[in-house]
Amino acid sequence: MSILRPYGDTTGDGMVQISFTLPMPHSKVAEGAAAQLANKMGMEPALVVHAKPMGPDFTFFVVYGRVQHLVDTSQVTVVEREYPLLAPKEVNLAIRKGMRRRLTVVGGCIGTDAHTVGIDAILNIKGFAGEKGLEYYREIRVVNLGAQVSVPQLVAKAREEKADAVLVSQVVTQRDAHILNTKEMSAAFRESYPSDKRPLMVVGGPRFDETMAADLGVDRVFSRGTTPGEVASYLTYRLVTSRHEAVAR
Repeated sequence: MSILRPYGDTTGDGMVQISFTLPMPHSKVAEGAAAQLANKMGMEPALVVHAKPMGPDFTFFVVYGRVQHLVDTSQVTVVEREYPLLAPKEVNLAIRKGMRRRLTVVGGCIGTDAHTVGIDAILNIKGFAGEKGLEYYREIRVVNLGAQVSVPQLVAKAREEKADAVLVSQVVTQRDAHILNTKEMSAAFRESYPSDKRPLMVVGGPRFDETMAADLGVDRVFSRGTTPGEVASYLTYRLVTSRHEAVAR
């Protein structure tokens, strides 16, 4: 079945829940405004099930209601994983046999972003979701620059370390800062490297869409929930496996 209707209390009832903030103090009028907005978004009826003041001038709402919209899964566009998931031993073996040296990864958070949770989850040995980070892999050399790294600093360090891949995490997304920073980064690397010498550029963060890679000028976008094993497998696929397959042809 490719045509689906949202589910809330009973199958096919079309019930959904949304949350948002309005720039007005909490009051009955504010709750009415929230219901009106939900009505205009196609929810009918729209029930304000939660309202909480956010300081003196803002109110956060959760609204529950029915929509008439259907979704057609045959029209959904996603980025399918094109590479196999490898265990750490398999990654190490592939790099050792294919590159005959360690694979160097330089990572960090660019711009004013001071949130290192994402990049640390991928790079640090303690890892994420029960998986060890890239520092755990014997054949991967990790250079973690931490937070608030400028684009020129990132490029310079990548050149100094002869990076095979550059991993950037962006958590701060106000006013599309993650998009602007990523485009600035990709442009800087293209100006600083010949096209055949540029490191693999990978970005990740909770507000990225995996289909945005081409628009951002990077090789891969990872969204929320990505594990170190997925990143290690991708780097191995792009920097070792696919290159050897291309040479074999």
